[in-house]
This record gives sequence, C-alpha cells and structure tokens, in this order.
Amino acid sequence: MIERYSRPEMSAIWTDENRFQAWLEVEILACEAWAELGVIPKEDVKVMRENASFDINRILEIEQDTRHDVVAFTRAVSESLGEERKWVHYGLTSTDVVDTALSYLLKQANDILLKDLERFVDIIKEKAKEHKYTVMMGRTHGVHAEPTTFGLKLALWHEEMKRNLERFKQAKEGIEVGKISGAVGTYANIDPFVEQYVCEKLGLKAAPISTQTLQRDRHADYMATLALIATSIEKFAVEIRGLQKSETREVEEFFAKGQKGSSAMPHKRNPIGSENMTGMARVIRGYMMTAYENVPLWHERDISHSSAERIILPDATIALNYMLNRFSNIVKNLTVFPENMKRNMDRTLGLIYSQRVLLALIDTGLTREEAYDTVQPKAMEAWEKQVPFRELVEAEEKITSRLSPEKIADCFDYNYHLKNVDLIFERLGLA
Repeated sequence: MIERYSRPEMSAIWTDENRFQAWLEVEILACEAWAELGVIPKEDVKVMRENASFDINRILEIEQDTRHDVVAFTRAVSESLGEERKWVHYGLTSTDVVDTALSYLLKQANDILLKDLERFVDIIKEKAKEHKYTVMMGRTHGVHAEPTTFGLKLALWHEEMKRNLERFKQAKEGIEVGKISGAVGTYANIDPFVEQYVCEKLGLKAAPISTQTLQRDRHADYMATLALIATSIEKFAVEIRGLQKSETREVEEFFAKGQKGSSAMPHKRNPIGSENMTGMARVIRGYMMTAYENVPLWHERDISHSSAERIILPDATIALNYMLNRFSNIVKNLTVFPENMKRNMDRTLGLIYSQRVLLALIDTGLTREEAYDTVQPKAMEAWEKQVPFRELVEAEEKITSRLSPEKIADCFDYNYHLKNVDLIFERLGLA
C-alpha cells in the first residue's frame, strides 16, 4: 500500500524484515519441536535460537541464483550458523513456513484491526446517544418520508458495526491457522507434533487437514469480511456526503483552520474524508474478488495465489486500518446542524404528516381507500401550488367534519414520530 494510506503500526507488520523474522521463528520452533521428539540435539537448537539470523540483501542476492525465495532464505540463515545449520528446514516444505508465517502476520494485523473496530463501535455509540432526540427528515428514494432522529441513524450504524465486529472475530478465527504437514499434507517427512507445537507457540490453530497449502477458502472468507466492513463504512460515508450537500447541510465534516476545499473556489468545504472512504472501499472489494480467484488451486498446490496475496493481504489490512481510523475521527468530530434539520423538514410544506392524517381518518370509520382518496388530492395540491398542507387539510370539509382542530394539530406534531426512540435505544442496549 502506498505511504499516503498507511499507518506505521500496521505497515510495520508487512515489511520484509518482519516477514523474514516470522519465517525464522517458524523454522526455529520446528527445530524445537524436533528436539522435543529427540531428533535434533537440544544443544543445537539452543545455538540456533541464539545465533540464527538473516540479512535481507544477502537473501535477495542468493535469490538471484536460486529463483526461490524460501531456498534463498534458508541458505542465508544457514550462513549465520555452524554445524547445526543442517537442521534448518528439516522435514519442512516451503509452504509449511510461508503459510504458517503468513497466518502469524495476519494475526498481528488482526489484533490491530480488532482494536480499531472496537474503538469505532464505541465512537458511534457515544455519537448516537448525543443525538438521540436530534430530529431530522427521514428520506426514502431520496425524497422526504417521515421524521426520524440523527441518533437513530447512528444507532443503525452502531448495530451494523456490532455485526461486523462479530463477523471479524469469526474470520479472525478462521484465518489464524497454521499447517506443517509436508509436500502434499500427509506428514510423510514431518511428525504431526511439530505442527501442533509450532502453531501453539505462535498462537495459531493447526489445520485439521491440508495439502501443501492452507486452503484458500479461509483467505477468501477473511477478505470478504474486510470488504464488507469497508462497504459498511462506505455506506455511512455516503450518508454523510448526502447530508453535507449545500442544499441540505445537516452535517459537515470537521473543517480545520487553514484547510482548503478547492484550488479554484475559495468557498468550498467538501466531504473529502467520506469520499476517500468510497474510494478505499472500492479497492478492498476488488481485492476480495482476487481472493476468490485464489481458491481453486491445482491439485495439492500451485503457486498462482502467491503473487496476488503478496499484494492483497498487506494492502487490504493496511487500507482497512486507515479507513477505520480516519472515519472514526470523522464521526467523532462531525458537525451537526439541528436547526438546518428542522428547517429542511418544513421544505415539503408539511406533506411528511400525510400518513398521520390518513390514519386519523381511518380511525373515524373511513375505509383506507376513502381516506387515501381524500388526503392524496390535498397533498398533490400543496406540492403543486406550494401552499402548506395543513392549511388545505383545515379547509377541507371532508376532513374537518371528522377531525377536530386538536386532532388535526396532533397530526402535525413531529414528536409523535419519536415516541418509540427510547424503546429502540433500549433494545439496542444504548439507553
């Protein structure tokens, strides 16, 4: 991932240094396991633990000849050892090291993402509680529907992110799995104890069965989860973008002193952070498709997935780490304009209360069809002539003969629509 969208803690996981260090840890742990089985002298393993090292430039130099990165790595490590070098990679195949180390790196990335997700959920929760009763226009098809609250909108996001948090925990469990089962998964040249030992030391589970590789449905599921989380963030960001339009201006991303919105138009205050979320989500969704393409490998293994995963897994985790942190701050510092929200509610001349009038008429004994055919013409007239809907209702004898002035006034009270806000918040555990 390019530096612009990378945060240091996550990026550090995907450096060559950290990747080779993970490979080395798998190699040494495998030797420790062999020592437990009495195959490798414990003294040799002790020396390996103390002295085994690598030089990245040397690995790359050797790879120019071997054209195989794991062989280059093991030979570079062997150069740092004495006679005990013969135990390096003992009984292992390349993917025993690479796949297990990759899962270990993903585990490190997951620990960061989990904290990011939990922080984001908490930020949305607090913002939802802050705006629990901040009344605003609910829109369907982009058109005014009925009143809601900004807090309910945020509560919806909170519940969605709680689901995403649970999805991530499940995907985390599915991807934090290692395998050391040999060339085709039969443990022909490796004792299953070695796999169990290494995985346990790395905090991974051992795959119940594998070929030369871990099966890539695990990685596809993991990437699908990252993509869904990114898409939820995009969904929330698109909402902010819509509400920040000049003709709406119900919310606005924090605009810092000295910030510029346009090279040409000094007045511009654009939702660039939220727009950025849309772009990043597109990238992660694209990587998800690549992960799905990696599932059908040939027979017990081919290498077609390798080049793709060197890009998509680091990039996706780095990108989501960036998205979660940037959008958390957008939500936390979001400027909300309650007066603009109320003003926008009045722009449709009270038509948002048409259903209340409809139901009130039904309660007096009219059929639904009779009530609908009474209310709709007045609603259309209000819109076409740009006159308040309430005035037309109060002037219509078919309505006033059935509804008292007090009842009509009650139909146009937005607080009626908020009567279950407390109940919804209680149901969500946000009270």
